[in-house]
Amino acid sequence: MREIVLDTETTGFEPAEGHRIVEIGAIELFNHMPTGRTFHHYVNPERAMPTEAFQVHGLGDDFLRDKPRFVDIAAAFLDFLGGDSRLVIHNAAFDMKFLNAELGWVNLPPIAMERALDTVALARRKFPGAPASLDALCRRFGIDNSARENHGALLDSELLAEVYLELIGGRQPDLVLAVTAGPASAGVASGWKPGPRPAALPPRLTEEEKAAHAALVEALGEGAIWKRFD
Repeated sequence: MREIVLDTETTGFEPAEGHRIVEIGAIELFNHMPTGRTFHHYVNPERAMPTEAFQVHGLGDDFLRDKPRFVDIAAAFLDFLGGDSRLVIHNAAFDMKFLNAELGWVNLPPIAMERALDTVALARRKFPGAPASLDALCRRFGIDNSARENHGALLDSELLAEVYLELIGGRQPDLVLAVTAGPASAGVASGWKPGPRPAALPPRLTEEEKAAHAALVEALGEGAIWKRFD
């Protein structure tokens, strides 16, 4: 199963008021494990950065001025998302609102909200009444977020991936060996079947241990359960 954990940074709270995306970060999971594939771009919002937003993510006008516009990266972004991968997002309504607004402004179809899994809602169901911010969940699960001095889309996606895996029960929620190489190797992995080893492993018992066990069994008498398997 392919999933994309993603985050955005913006100039404000409402695209309807002219606010824009300034950073997109996303990482690919396959069978709940990171594959190493990422998507990350800073985006020129073509507008001034409000002070309040700058204080959150530290992305200013001078830094963003020479970055690509959303229209310049939109096709690559949609290609990375794929057509049906689940999107794992913290406070999904916010990011989806901005992503679909940006897509609409460049005449591209929106992303279906049904694809988004909101980790805020997931955390609130699992821990009712407890704080559900990304920082709070990192503290709960012992995830190191010391590098998070400012909000950053790629770093926050990496942290969210760890939080998400804890929310669904740890790195192996289905008690199966996860594939880490991505969808390209899925056919190889799914075709694997257990079988005997080509060569048996050598015994790890020493001769002294065997002798000690034999003496113990002999001392237990004829009723010793081990004698039934001689």
